[in-house]
Formats: sequence, structure tokens, C-alpha cells
Amino acid sequence: MASFQGLSLQTIGRLIGGYGKAESFNPPVIDPKLMAQKLKVTFRPLPANYQNSVVSAFREQLKAKLESDGVEIVPWEAATRESQYDIDLPLIQRKRTIYSQAVKADINAMIDVERRPSAMGKLKVCIAENLYQLYTRFWLKDRKLSVSKIAQFISWAEENIHDLEDPTNTQVIVLTDLDTEFISPHLNYEKKIPIGVSTLVRTFSEIVIGVSEKQLSILNMNLSDSVFPAINIDEFVAKSLIPKVYVPIMPLSLSRFAIDNYAPTDSAYAQKLVQLGNALEPTGLLPDGFKIDDVVKRKSHRDIVDWMAKGRTGVSYGFVAYAEPPQYVGDVEISEQAWQSLSPVAGYSSDELRQSDMGRWYLTFVAHGEQRFRQVPDMWLVSSRSGANKTHLSLEQDVVRVGLKGGCLHLQLPTGTDPNTSDVKPSYDLYVMIGLALGASLFAPSLIEQGMPMVHFHGYPLDQWFASDKEYCTGVENPSVPCGTYESGVFNFLGLQRLVEQHGTDILLAGLVEPDHGTNIVAKDLDYLLSRLQTGVSEQSISLGGKNFASLEKMSALA
Repeated sequence: MASFQGLSLQTIGRLIGGYGKAESFNPPVIDPKLMAQKLKVTFRPLPANYQNSVVSAFREQLKAKLESDGVEIVPWEAATRESQYDIDLPLIQRKRTIYSQAVKADINAMIDVERRPSAMGKLKVCIAENLYQLYTRFWLKDRKLSVSKIAQFISWAEENIHDLEDPTNTQVIVLTDLDTEFISPHLNYEKKIPIGVSTLVRTFSEIVIGVSEKQLSILNMNLSDSVFPAINIDEFVAKSLIPKVYVPIMPLSLSRFAIDNYAPTDSAYAQKLVQLGNALEPTGLLPDGFKIDDVVKRKSHRDIVDWMAKGRTGVSYGFVAYAEPPQYVGDVEISEQAWQSLSPVAGYSSDELRQSDMGRWYLTFVAHGEQRFRQVPDMWLVSSRSGANKTHLSLEQDVVRVGLKGGCLHLQLPTGTDPNTSDVKPSYDLYVMIGLALGASLFAPSLIEQGMPMVHFHGYPLDQWFASDKEYCTGVENPSVPCGTYESGVFNFLGLQRLVEQHGTDILLAGLVEPDHGTNIVAKDLDYLLSRLQTGVSEQSISLGGKNFASLEKMSALA
């Protein structure tokens, strides 16, 4: 779907992304075919005497499939350049130059196989790690190195560490044997978390593809356990792999926000959010995540993860949020005649968005065949901070307030919080929350007029869980873009539009599915949402992991 009834992806993406000051941005791409045409990928040469014939065969098949889908495959020699880094070793007073082959910054992904160190390799790793700790402690005095410099420092000893000119742009994808324990539908999701995280840390990659003769799995920090038949490699590459390469998981930088403070104890919605999280604890839908220091034992690895996580000390799975009622100033809707008198807004098409004399923005779109001219409200929501225990939120410390006002993002931290020293950061899924809140306010206003609770969990309901009356589901066929991207926000925004077009505005509950990631559930009423989720878990029609996804696919195919 390139656009929806007059709203272009350019406009939707700029709104959800908070790019309201006409600054440059990359419009969202939601078609995997177009994503593929924008990607450059390189394959690292296989190690000498590599013996895994199943992985080797899949590697060649994957290379051919990516190329046929439009991805540019860059030969290793053209994708890398020699880099060097001079360090002064403390204590022994000697200088050393480290040489490596760095993957160029314009490469989107480097695909490798898992390399298991020999006894000599393990000794080299030990030496490199001790040198790194000495260097950072006595010479740098705990000043931070960039990811590239850390990788250069230790890559001579570690084959699974890769020298990347731009780690924020180049993802590492590792091919390895399928982990049958991890993908088992009978394994408790909480036990999947340490297995999945350990695999990502061991291979030091953003994506791990498990390979067997009959099945393929894909793992990233979302900890999905999606499994594809090996014969369905076309679907695997187009729907799952290419979207993950095109939009990597990245937390939002605080520089994207106008930062202020607020008093959570004075917010009725912050209090409702804590109530929501507490009530969900018995369901098990929001398991504890992990602390980086507990999982990543080596200092060099922790420093890399810390840099890429922008100061976050942990990762959690799922979110709870509560959208406040939209805030309007003046007429909520206007006539076509009034629309014609409005002024253009820099960065937006005047055919889609204009501004009144009062500075209020109005969008035009078609709903059920009728042209509408509706105000873009100021949107505020409260959510759990990134990494917080969602079922034991501290009202005073764990709840942030996020706004979309005048087209720009605002972040309000609990009173007394210093953003430079605290771990109170916005959720990775923030764009999804904004997309849901904005979509509801524009297309299903009754869903959000009293506030709208939102829950995301890393699993799926069975199709039968959705009641036939005023409960709906969409998104099953979407490409599996990860969280932390405004493409994911766009898909959720479009999902609410689609439900309204199909079923009307009277919606009690909506499920927005994110393949390979989980499900967002929004509802008109907090008690109703909690009752439905608790019933679903008790009747075993909602569960974490991917085992219920097939039933949603069947429901989507019949729709």
C-alpha cells in the first residue's frame, strides 16, 4: 500500500517521526521490493577448511535470492578497505599499529558464518581482552572509544568481531546451525530470552539465521522465534530478512526531543499506566528482560553494546503505554471552503496538510468516500521507560511522558531526573505508540476520546480470541520491520486506517500484528482491555512466542 486515500507515506512518516521543522528525513519505505533496491550487502569469505555443507549451500542460495530480489551484492574486496589504528600500550611504553579490513560505511549488511575459536584463538582473545582493559583503565582513564575503535582494538584476536566503518548502518548477519531448542514451541519464552541473547552476544551480530536442511529461523534482539520451511526461502528473504536489514533496530536519540520535566504523581494517566502494568503481572505477557552487564561479561563487548544502546543498561520485552485524549484548539473539523483559506506548511504537501491562522494543522483525507478536513491534535502519552520492569513500575521514576506537538517530539521526564546521568530513556517502540495514538485520533476518535491503553507483547493471540463484535485484527501480512523504526509506526497507523475502512469507527479493541515481533493491543477502556487479556491467557488463546501466528495467517487469508 503506497498511500491511503490521499495521505502519502511522506506525510505520514514526517508526522509520526516528529520531523515538523521541515528538516530533511528519509521517507518510509514499506514495500520489500523497494527496500531491496536500496540495499548493499557483502558476504565475508568462508574460513579455510569450512566444513558445514548445509550452511555453505544455504549461503550460496541466499546470495542468489538476494540478488534476484534487487539487492546489490558487493564483492568482499570492493566492500572493504584496509584500516589502521595506532595505540600507545600502557606500562610497557610501546606503540602498536593494528591493521584490519573494515567494511565500508555504505554497506547495509555483512553476512558471515559463525566462527568457533580454536584453543589458540581463545588464548588470543584472552590476551586482547586484558590489553583492552589495561588500555581503557590506565591510558584512556575510562574515556569512551567508538564502536569502530573498540572493534579495531580486538578484531585481530576475535574472528567474530568485525571492523565496521559505520556500525549504525552496517548490520552483521551470521549463518549458523538451527537451534532446535530455541525454536521449540514447548520452550517457555522466559527461557528463550537467555538463549537468544547469548547467541547474539556469542556471534556479535544483529541477526542470526539458523539453518537446517528443512527449516530456517531468524533471530534478532526482538527475540522472535519465527521459523520458515527451507523451501519457502522466497518468503523468508522478502518478508522477514530484507525488512530487518533495511530498518535496523536503533533506539531514539535524546537529541530528537525537546526535553522537559513533569510530575507523574499529578498525572491520572501515569497512575493508570502503573495500574495496567501491575494487573498484567499474573498473565506473564511482560517477562523480565535482561541487564546488559549480566549477559555480556567482557568489558570490550559491554562497551560496544553500551554505545549502540545509547546508554541503556538493559533490554525488556513488551511495553505498556497510555495515550491521553487528543488536545484540540479551535474547530476539530472544518469545511472544504475553510480548508482552501489555510496556508502551506514547510516540508509538507499543501494537498495534504495546511495550517490555520492560529497555527493549527489540518489534514485532508477520504474516509468512506467522504472528503474530511481534520485537525492534527497535540498528542501526549505516558509509557514505561526503556528497560523498566513493566509490571512493577515506579510512578515517580519509571514513567515518561511523550508528546507530538506542532509536528515535533517532546519528552517529559519525572521531576528531578537528569537526562545526562539517568537511565530514564524513551521506549524503543515509541514510534509505534505515536502511530497508534495519532491514527486513533484521526480515524477512530471514539477509541481514544477517554484515553487509550496500549499493550505490546512478544507473542500472538489465536484467531478465535477476537470477539466477532467490535474486536478486530490486522497486520499479519505486513513485512516484519523491527521496533524502534518509524516504518513500524507507519504500519500501525495504516493498520488502524484499514480497520476503520473495513469495519467503521466503533471499535472496542484492536490487535495490530507485527510479524516476527509480536502484537499491539489497544482498547477503548482499561478494564475491558485487562479483562480480555486475562481471559485470553487463562484460556490459553494468548501466548508468548510464535506458535499462534499460523492461526492469524489463516484468518487473514480467509478475510
